[in-house]
Amino acid sequence: MEVVYKIASEQSEFEQIYKLNYQTFVEEIPQHNQNEQQRLIDRFDKQNTYIIAKRNQEVVGMIAVRSNRPFSLDQKLTNLDDYLPSDANPCEIRLLTVKNEFRKSPVFYKLVELLVSFCLEKKYNMALISGVEQQIPLYKRMGFQAFGEMVGTEQAKFQPMYLTVEQFENSTKVFKRLIARNSKVASKISFLPGPVQLHPEVIKAIALPAISHRSSGFMNQMDKIRNVLCNMTNAKYAEVVVGTGTLGNDIVAAQLSQIEGTGLILANGEFGYRLIDHASRFNLSFLTIEKEWNKPISISEIEHCLRENPNIKWVWTVHCETSTGYLYDLNKIEELCLKFGAELCVDACSSVGVVPVSFKNVLMATTVSGKALGSYPGLVIVFHRDKLRHNDNLPRYLDMGMYQEYDGTPFTHSSNLLNALHVALQKIDFSLIEPKAIFIRKFLKENGYNYLGNEMYSPGIITINLPTYQSSKTLGDFLKSKNILTSYESHYLLKRNWLQISLMGHHNEESIRLLLCELTFAKTDFASKV
Repeated sequence: MEVVYKIASEQSEFEQIYKLNYQTFVEEIPQHNQNEQQRLIDRFDKQNTYIIAKRNQEVVGMIAVRSNRPFSLDQKLTNLDDYLPSDANPCEIRLLTVKNEFRKSPVFYKLVELLVSFCLEKKYNMALISGVEQQIPLYKRMGFQAFGEMVGTEQAKFQPMYLTVEQFENSTKVFKRLIARNSKVASKISFLPGPVQLHPEVIKAIALPAISHRSSGFMNQMDKIRNVLCNMTNAKYAEVVVGTGTLGNDIVAAQLSQIEGTGLILANGEFGYRLIDHASRFNLSFLTIEKEWNKPISISEIEHCLRENPNIKWVWTVHCETSTGYLYDLNKIEELCLKFGAELCVDACSSVGVVPVSFKNVLMATTVSGKALGSYPGLVIVFHRDKLRHNDNLPRYLDMGMYQEYDGTPFTHSSNLLNALHVALQKIDFSLIEPKAIFIRKFLKENGYNYLGNEMYSPGIITINLPTYQSSKTLGDFLKSKNILTSYESHYLLKRNWLQISLMGHHNEESIRLLLCELTFAKTDFASKV
């Protein structure tokens, strides 16, 4: 049955408003005394404009707004005007409530959208509200800011809050998207570490007609991309290969198999331990520094190992440990390798494109198109410091020398993936990612979500560490039902009850606010069940 949104005008609607008032502000929030009629008529009833949601003839949600002074906050705070700008033309929002069975539906969003439109039409430039304590995070996501002291009683505490006209307008955009994403045609927003959210121009680029990988047009495109990648990373050479990060690390392992001596592999998460597996499959000789997931590996530990084992000729590590967001100090590891005469190899699949990197002194490093570079999956980039020659002892597809000798294209390649990557590289801006990560971490902290690490972790991966009584799968499934994709379904994340937000790819302010709105609703809904 369709839900209708309107301003209350019929007596039957007002009677239901009084009943809903009673259910919410007497039975659910003990703000008023019980009565036999189970009706609660607001003291400002004659001045209120009620914006309501109706399904069939049932009022299922409402918001009241009024502009007559004194406001209820005038009676709770001394000199309310001292908190407001001199040009304030405020209204007061009151009695916001939605019936329980509709709290996971679009009803709330659409009520707020109509409220925003009404207030802007009336030229109000500020809205005041007494936010019930349990719902303060929700109001903050709407743009409300707290001021003054908490008011009310021990049984029902309220925080004075206000919303400016600019915040109204921002809320309108957000809530329109919130409403749109509940429709069947709503597009999904990806906060996955792959596949990532794509810029519209990247999506257009992959649809261009395919061309031969032997054509001059293709080779020119390949040269441009390799130059951009080398300039971005301060690398000498870059080979673009059809494949995944796993293939890239097999290529590195194949090259390391040609170096005499022992290696050292660092591991404190899923992808560090995968490097150990890569090396084992190639029968490489190596030592390891292994830690529990998310436990730091100190520079002093690495230095001690290199000093005690002078036969170590190479060190292999991830840069960003995707499974946690842990970011190794690559510069200091590189200094140690130079000091002890060891070559450095890096899995940088989740860092190139998120944080600045330099591979000037790195023997080999890998990254991929479908993560931090913001394109489609399917290409792996292998950076190398030295000019290479083909090696008949290596499998053809893993022989970097062949790629270099054939100008980067010894085998069949994809012009479509190359086109998309070329456009994606032009959209990378390191300066945009860190502020978004700070904003999200601040939100998580304020709303009771624990996360791994601190500002020293990668801004591209934020790992939420949920308590045992709250399931990461339940939270991830909830967000997915709202067309917001987060990373939680990998076996290693499910095992640890973690959920990850990735800022790789193209994310605007609106998509982030949508995510935070839904996290607020999820938190509020969960708290109501505990």
